[in-house]
Amino acid sequence: MKPMCTTSRTATGRNAKGHTSILPGMRGSVARHLAAVMALATVIATGCGVAGEPAHRTAGAAEAATDSTRTPASPENSMSPKYSKSGYDITPLPRDAVAKLAAKLDPEAYRITQKSGTEPAFCGNLLDNHKDGVYVCVVCGLPLFSSQHKFNSGTGWPSFYQPFDPAHIVRKADTGYGMVRTEILCARCGAHLGHVFDDGPRPTGERHCLNSAALKFHEKGAQLPPESQPANAGAGGSNPAPVAVAYFAGGCFWGVEHYFHRGPGVIDAISGYMQGHVDHPTYRQVCSDTTGHAETVKVVYDPAKITYRRLLEAFFTMHDPTQLNRQGPDFGDQYRSGIWYVDEEQKREADAYIEELAASGRFGSRKIVTQVEPAKTFWPAEEYHQEYIAKNGAACHVKDPW
Repeated sequence: MKPMCTTSRTATGRNAKGHTSILPGMRGSVARHLAAVMALATVIATGCGVAGEPAHRTAGAAEAATDSTRTPASPENSMSPKYSKSGYDITPLPRDAVAKLAAKLDPEAYRITQKSGTEPAFCGNLLDNHKDGVYVCVVCGLPLFSSQHKFNSGTGWPSFYQPFDPAHIVRKADTGYGMVRTEILCARCGAHLGHVFDDGPRPTGERHCLNSAALKFHEKGAQLPPESQPANAGAGGSNPAPVAVAYFAGGCFWGVEHYFHRGPGVIDAISGYMQGHVDHPTYRQVCSDTTGHAETVKVVYDPAKITYRRLLEAFFTMHDPTQLNRQGPDFGDQYRSGIWYVDEEQKREADAYIEELAASGRFGSRKIVTQVEPAKTFWPAEEYHQEYIAKNGAACHVKDPW
């Protein structure tokens, strides 16, 4: 995919993101600069289509390897199953299995996914698709992107600001045309999907630029084929095993997210903002105490492996529910203690557990000030907040509840 423009985004700390415009990665001698210009001219002339793309990949998951960080399975090199946090089997397929799947593709889908081709701008059949649903890999069926993250980038290709699950795509440096871009591929079969650029909207600042021919769309409510369902699908693969969602606010979301990630039966934990009155809030806005949001962690879990009651126990171990609008060294209403319930059963359990705690004398004469409210829209926090402690090794006052 050819960038219309690119930007660089750098998180400089908890309070800000930096945006710096850059040129499209030209490097090398004058001859290389000239070659790059000529290549770009060819791309523009062909609508970023066939003539503008090198055929440097062959079928097989081996080409999905990224800087030696992945070693896809093959008849000679087997590996243990690998699962994403959302519950999907993302074990790299053997080369012969990919070849069999790719042989069923139409010529255009084969050219794009197996030869790193690009469809002409504004020609893909999914560009103007506005239905709710999921976009899966056309080769192996792995869910890659969701309609809730799709936006109109004006570039002529389907664009998403984040993937269905970060583990479902692989990023690989693409140095074609004398510039450096980031290619994205299916993590399971190695199919070429497109490229990702740093000129997207909040909260990620990314634009995943996709080829329609590399995707297959399943509308919300439609029966998904077995290959597009989680690994823990129900009997016969007809219905996915249910997952549940809970929302907890216990001060700074870094530590709360970190420890919820470690819970047995927890599929994912995501830092974000809830209960405010501003759409798409930024961290800077939330810290101004004018949006009404609380730093919140969205917990996706398997109720067959961990109960909501156990999550409540962990939550009240992690933080001090008697501190009003603060937690440890952090103060302000964005650090308030809160449980945002998704249904009446969660409300009943939360209220009952708080009453139980109050009667236990665990907090002495101090009153529990945890708010219990119906959940409003969850807005994911900026990427640099996600798994912050794991990535940066920061210390946190939150207690390990497990």
